[in-house]
Amino acid sequence: MGKITGFMEYERQDEVYAPVKERIKHYKEFTRPLKEKELQNQGARCMDCGIPFCHSGCPLGNLIPDFNDAVYRGKWEKASEILHATNNFPEFTGRLCPAPCEEACVLGINEDPVSIENIEKNITEVAFKKGWIKPRPPQTRTGKKVAIVGSGPAGLAAAQQLNRAGHSVTVYERDEKIGGLLRYGIPDFKMEKHLIDRRLKIMEEEGISFKTNQHIGVDVDATVLKSDHDALLLCGGATVKRNLPIPGSDLKGVVQAMDFLPQNNRRVDGTKDLGEEILATDKDVIVIGGGDTGSDCIGTSIRQGAKSVTNFEIMPKATIGRPEHQPWPFWPMRLRTSSSHKEGAERVFSISTKKFVGDKDGNLKGLVTAEVEWITKPGERPVLKEVPGTEKKWKCELALLALGFTGSETTIAEQLGLEIDPRTNIKASAKDYRTNIDSVFVAGDQRRGQSLIVWAISEGRQAAHHIDVFLTGTSNLPLKGEGDLPRV
Repeated sequence: MGKITGFMEYERQDEVYAPVKERIKHYKEFTRPLKEKELQNQGARCMDCGIPFCHSGCPLGNLIPDFNDAVYRGKWEKASEILHATNNFPEFTGRLCPAPCEEACVLGINEDPVSIENIEKNITEVAFKKGWIKPRPPQTRTGKKVAIVGSGPAGLAAAQQLNRAGHSVTVYERDEKIGGLLRYGIPDFKMEKHLIDRRLKIMEEEGISFKTNQHIGVDVDATVLKSDHDALLLCGGATVKRNLPIPGSDLKGVVQAMDFLPQNNRRVDGTKDLGEEILATDKDVIVIGGGDTGSDCIGTSIRQGAKSVTNFEIMPKATIGRPEHQPWPFWPMRLRTSSSHKEGAERVFSISTKKFVGDKDGNLKGLVTAEVEWITKPGERPVLKEVPGTEKKWKCELALLALGFTGSETTIAEQLGLEIDPRTNIKASAKDYRTNIDSVFVAGDQRRGQSLIVWAISEGRQAAHHIDVFLTGTSNLPLKGEGDLPRV
């Protein structure tokens, strides 16, 4: 805990944003960090709550009261050690996680919760600045080889853990750079990509091998990869994009969010050959989907110079406060307004797109919507119903579909003979992440379906533990909430 009376003395204080007119001119991060004393005061707000429900709210089991207390006392190096004991990449989660730990914070029952995520980010930045985060290569090698397919947060976390256990780890990535959706799905204004490269440098110095432009199942047969390694871990993510099967969905200008965002990230990175460019410049843009990906499309469209940006959400407008049927400490479906929403987007709720309208050349020019309502009956699933007489035409030259994912690609599963579930996720035991094929494991979105970065890191770490047991019969690698004790 922090200061005994800290939660009564200090109010929650968050980082402030640069003004909208300033920040939409570039793709860099635009938060303005708190001063050290202000951060210590935020750590002091962590109360002696008896049972820290933030632990259960965090998929990683981060030791949150411990690092809050260290920050309050100015022991930043100790705070970094505590944080890294359960989280390989707090600089990622400290920027991108929706912070379920804060929704479970005991102080949050009747006050603003402790600003855990911001404290986490700043601990890591201080640690990098002070040079405390250094490579930790194993002192001995086991002679076992592990291949990891996919370099997102699950794959990277597993790679670092398995390497610390002394195994020789190679990470295979189909794109030209390492990072998965961290690099190509998250806009730079939410997380600049040099932060990934900074961490990758540490991992390379620890002895991890990375191979890019290697599309396993296409460029390399998965069975060959399996035969060349003692264990194979699949962390390819849930990459099959959900479509909107309505008239006009094939028009030019109806674009998947995960085609739009990666292209812009490559543009920001200086890539010259982008293929057919997708730009929002001088267009009326409608983003269909109200989640984080939709928000990222909004911020990117505004920075590209869109004429207007509108965000459609099929669900009704949520309440700002916690809904009565979602009590603390559970995750509440409350209204969440991102920094991108505040940059000039119109939000429309309880709306469904019925058809896209194009010109004679096949270019998108508009769309037609209707208002909807959800009919709920006790014990039954909610039913979506169109409200009669509410059809409306909208001008639109670029429609971005931010509708999530339906599962993972099945090529590798077919080559290896892996069992898949109805959503095309690869089946694996939640107990040890094993598939039906000996020596093949799976973790992250490719196992559980589309989820959070913090869940991906958690699954990668836990899969690494079980792979270590499979290879050696035992493991010192931690499970959720345990300290990281590398084998020496």
